[in-house]
Amino acid sequence: MAGEEIRQDTRTVEQIVDGMSLFDDDLMSMVFDGNIEATELLLKIILKKDDIQVVSVVGQRELQSPVVGGRDIRLDILAKDSTGKQYNVEVQKKPEGAHIRRARFNSSMMDSRMLKAGQEFSELQDSYMVFITQTDIFGHGIPIYTINRHFEEIDDIFDDGSHIVYVNGNYKGDDTVGRLMHDFGCKESKDMYYPELARGMRHFKEEGGRKKMCEAVEKYAEQKAETVRLNSLLESIRNLMANMKLGAEQAMNVLEVNDQDREILQKRL
Repeated sequence: MAGEEIRQDTRTVEQIVDGMSLFDDDLMSMVFDGNIEATELLLKIILKKDDIQVVSVVGQRELQSPVVGGRDIRLDILAKDSTGKQYNVEVQKKPEGAHIRRARFNSSMMDSRMLKAGQEFSELQDSYMVFITQTDIFGHGIPIYTINRHFEEIDDIFDDGSHIVYVNGNYKGDDTVGRLMHDFGCKESKDMYYPELARGMRHFKEEGGRKKMCEAVEKYAEQKAETVRLNSLLESIRNLMANMKLGAEQAMNVLEVNDQDREILQKRL
C-alpha cells in the first residue's frame, strides 16, 4: 500500500509539471533565474525599450520587511540593468494576486533597499513593477497598461522614477506582446515562438531540470498543507478564546499546541 501511495504521488507531481506554463510562478521563476537572455527579451518587449542590458536576475527573491512583524514578500523575478534600474516581474493567475496596492507595496520594498547610508535621494534609481496576469484584470482589451505619476493641475509627468506595468496575459494580437503571451500560456517548448523562452521551458519540463521542477512542486504542496494545518489550528484557538473566554495561552494549552507551532501562532493572534 505504501509503495502504491508513493507511485500515486509521483504520478500526480508529474502530471502537475506537465500541465504547467510560464503563468505558474514556480516554473517561471526557474526559467528566468540567472537567464539574462530571456529576461532581456521579456523586458524589451513589455517596456518597449531596445537598449535594456540586464546584468543580473534572480528568481524567488525574498525581501524581509524592515519593520518587526511587518509583511515579507517573495519576488518571482528581481532583475537589474547596466544603468542600475531594477525590475520586479510577477506572474499571477488570479486577479486578487495582482491587486493595485500590492504593486505599490512591492515598489516600496524595492526602493527601500536601493540607497545606502549617506547616499542622496537623487541617486535613487528607477524601479519597474511588472505584473503579467493571465486575464485582462482591467477589462479594456489592450495588451499593456502603463502607470506613471503625473501632476493633476498641469499636463506634465511627475518623474520620480517609479513605474508600474500590467500585462494582459489574455491578449492574442499578432505582435510581439501577443506572441510573448502565447508563449507564457504554452505547456510545451515546441509550441513557443521565442527560442530564449523555449530553451528554459525545455530544460525544466523535458530535460535535466525536470527533477528540480518536480521537487519544487512537492515542496510547494508540503508548504500549502502546512499552511492549511496552521490556519485550522488558529481558527480553533480563536473559537476557544471567543466561546470559552480563554486567553491565547490557555486556549493553546487546551489544544496541546507544541512549542514550535505556539511560537508561529502567537504572532498571528
